[in-house]
Amino acid sequence: MSRLEQRFSELKQEGRAALVTFITAGDPGYDASLKILKGLPAAGADVIELGMPFTDPMADGVAIQLATLRALDAGQTLAKTLQMVREFRVDNQATPIVLMGYYNPIHRFGVEKFVAEANQAGVDGLIIVDLPPEHDAELAAPAQAAGIDFIRLTTPTTDDARLPRVLERSSGFVYYVSVAGVTGAGSATTEHVSEAIARLRRHTDLPVSVGFGIRTPEQAAAIARLAEGVVVGSALVDKIATAASPEQAVDNVLALCSALAEGVRGARKA
Repeated sequence: MSRLEQRFSELKQEGRAALVTFITAGDPGYDASLKILKGLPAAGADVIELGMPFTDPMADGVAIQLATLRALDAGQTLAKTLQMVREFRVDNQATPIVLMGYYNPIHRFGVEKFVAEANQAGVDGLIIVDLPPEHDAELAAPAQAAGIDFIRLTTPTTDDARLPRVLERSSGFVYYVSVAGVTGAGSATTEHVSEAIARLRRHTDLPVSVGFGIRTPEQAAAIARLAEGVVVGSALVDKIATAASPEQAVDNVLALCSALAEGVRGARKA
């Protein structure tokens, strides 16, 4: 059983959703970013998405675009992102880590080399937002052959005709993008999310995690009553952008993570 399967299975037994947190690797710098990464599980993160900085993050809103620029300006590379995962794994063998980003840096790094090094580092899953199912042979197939889950994005515009193709090689969990637009966009209504999850469950048995536009413990709790996972990214990244120092960035991100985790963990008890 993979780390992702294990984590979602454990949380199902506990009767609660997973808090899935996103940060950009290397933001605001390598050392502070690694401290945040290492601190997230104790602050309540159940699954961690680690963004791979890229110069043209077309699916992301301003907050994550700026995070990517901060990371690149600080010298972050794909090799350093894999190194961060290795350092995280020294003390944590349980928390799943999913790398999220775009295909170009992986293509340039070399798919075979990337898959091998990601597997060795302890990466559990990939979310590659600009690589559609028609190109599964490029990365999804070799990643899954190495035991790395390939997680698909579905959106409000992914209709019933398209869903089976999108989900065909999906593994780990399904990421439902709750609003049409970029990261950090406005949040969807719980009615919309409930209907969307019901539709997804007619097509897959994988856990469904919902993201985009979730910023507060209250919003996280509302989604946690409906889905197997709640994804929060831009709100955490904003804490780095507004911090007066790298040390404050670490403290502020972990404090918000703790508040979000409290909301998620208490959601189904209310």
